[in-house]
Amino acid sequence: MPSVTTKGQVTIPKAVREAMGIKPGDEVIFEETNEGYVIQKDAPTTNEGTDPFEKYRGIADSEVTMPERMRRLRGEYPRDVDDTPSAETDETAGES
Repeated sequence: MPSVTTKGQVTIPKAVREAMGIKPGDEVIFEETNEGYVIQKDAPTTNEGTDPFEKYRGIADSEVTMPERMRRLRGEYPRDVDDTPSAETDETAGES
């Protein structure tokens, strides 16, 4: 029988995890009932225990970088963004 650690953690037995379809990274909820507490796997899952978003994983894979995607979403695209300071900026930096 698993025991509770000093951090309040407990290991769910493998047979129970498999029966409930609980995988690493899944969230569980504890629901209070008249008889005590019931542990349940939390969404996002269907009643069959499958991830409803699985069919969409990888759909947006492309060669576009995340910063480029964000610039497009913000309407900043096709603005050219260069992280290195230009010579013109360096020359005018001292003029004030």
